Amino acid sequence: MTLDFRNVNTLWSSVLVETLFRSGLTTAIICPGSRSGPLAVAFAQHPQIEALPILDERSAAFFALGAARRSGQPVVLVCTSGTAGANFYPAVIEAEASQVPLLILTADRPPELRQCHAGQAIDQVKLYGHYPRWQVELSLPSPELDLLAYLRQTLIQAWERAQWPVAGPVHLNIPLREPLAPITDPKIEVLATDFDTDYFFSAVQTRQPVETTLSPQFSSSLLQMWQGCNRGIIIAGPCQSRHPEQYCAAVAHLAQTLNWPVLAEGLSPIRNWSDYNPYLVSTYDLLLRNQAFAAQSLPEYVICLGEQPTSKVLRHWLTQHQAPTWIFNATDHNIDPLHSRSIHLRIGVEDIVSDIQSAPSTPQKSNVSISENSPNIVSRSVSVYADAWLQADQAMRAMINTTMQEQSELVESQVAWILSQSLPKGTPLFIANSMPIRDVEYFWQPGTLRIQPYFNRGANGIDGTLSTALGMSHHQQSSVLLTGDLALLHDTNGFLVRNHWQGHLTIIVLNNNGGGIFQMLPIANFEPPFAKYFQTPQHIDFEKLAATYNIGWEKLSSWQQLKDHLQILPEKGIRILEISCNCQKDTQWRKMLLNKGSTKT
Repeated sequence: MTLDFRNVNTLWSSVLVETLFRSGLTTAIICPGSRSGPLAVAFAQHPQIEALPILDERSAAFFALGAARRSGQPVVLVCTSGTAGANFYPAVIEAEASQVPLLILTADRPPELRQCHAGQAIDQVKLYGHYPRWQVELSLPSPELDLLAYLRQTLIQAWERAQWPVAGPVHLNIPLREPLAPITDPKIEVLATDFDTDYFFSAVQTRQPVETTLSPQFSSSLLQMWQGCNRGIIIAGPCQSRHPEQYCAAVAHLAQTLNWPVLAEGLSPIRNWSDYNPYLVSTYDLLLRNQAFAAQSLPEYVICLGEQPTSKVLRHWLTQHQAPTWIFNATDHNIDPLHSRSIHLRIGVEDIVSDIQSAPSTPQKSNVSISENSPNIVSRSVSVYADAWLQADQAMRAMINTTMQEQSELVESQVAWILSQSLPKGTPLFIANSMPIRDVEYFWQPGTLRIQPYFNRGANGIDGTLSTALGMSHHQQSSVLLTGDLALLHDTNGFLVRNHWQGHLTIIVLNNNGGGIFQMLPIANFEPPFAKYFQTPQHIDFEKLAATYNIGWEKLSSWQQLKDHLQILPEKGIRILEISCNCQKDTQWRKMLLNKGSTKT
């Protein structure tokens, strides 16, 4: 890229953009505005950075969140001065909580136009409080070489801090004086003659995040301790691994080395690579509702991989019976909301498994099967404890499958079960919070379809659901969003990006005309004020909503229709598949199935 010497702002902005590009930036999201004009021009002119214009700042921020979550690399967000940046706040919180790298550039008024009621001026310094991993206000633009070098090095630092030691949001506040348009200034233009671009950027390069490892001695002592325990469990929480196959293989190897069952959340890739792990248990939420089984299945040791699963039943069980716990999580966060007797291992499970030597093989004495396509896993006898979990899980899965198959009328909870078996192999699936995320945990069947689950489980909000899914699916293979009606309606401005977005997204909206999750809570028994203030029905015609944005829409009434629409996903465009649900009826059916499971074990 040739630096833009038309004036001091274009030069400053083009140095900023080129530094980020050479550091590894590929995508920038630009929100319209005057004060951010020089930044918008610089990103738009760069031939190797995709600059997407998105009108609504909140939607833009969640779109960037989805794109960064998918790629694992920072995505840039640009906005003008004033309240524009405040609309980024919910996504900044989610990015911090779920360790997603975002680089936020808020244009600002210069110091002389602050605190004097100049238009579109608020206090933007530390706008996002303590949520950014790092934050700084840049100096005013200058053509001086030493200040351009300061800018370059600050951007290098920002890029690194967005990824290490823990990924998350970084905020740069950027004051700019006029001219904001690329008006030529001869005094700046002449500087181009003597500027050595290659030399200036010679030290800028793509940097890899720093890894943290344990010593072989410590890994060995842990392994010996765990192998001495016959009643241990591995809990695999929500995970959006960049390398799911390696992750699943590592968990399988650890499980078979220790002879421990793996309780895998529906948002873990393990359920979609089930052929790798014969120790997989997916129905733990239903199993632990049976008090007798819960009591006889208490573990002596617990290994947690990442965050705890969504299941309140599992959390309550672990809280009541606090076993020594080791938590694998390569961040500096405390991710133990149960306040258990936990030790945080600041690494990924793949790191410790690389140090594990396979235990001697023994004759296989259980009915656990291993697929021919599975990685090389040592054939071992299954302990009585592990076998009890596996046999109970097998029976519970059979009960769920039978109940689902016998239900002829499509109900809300059935959708997650159908998706787990019907999506094309490798489909990226974004799952909205509230009931969809819970139905996935309850009913998502293990399989080998390699589905890629995506979600916003850092702050667990419904805001930005559509925009995050669009960001996740941009330049991605054909993708699916599973959402309730309120989560979709909360973010309909996300559809404004459709003219610049590329790919396909099928939106499966479960329309129960309100917040169905509240039907599962005690507040549902209090009417009024339940319907008006908690369920909040909106009475929206989704066919007309789709027509407003010129996207496809179709209403489905049977599970076979849903299966037919998922066999082959379109390659382009956005479509809504609406499934109308009876909120009270579906809640009763879900409770019936959960209660049925609790009495079966």
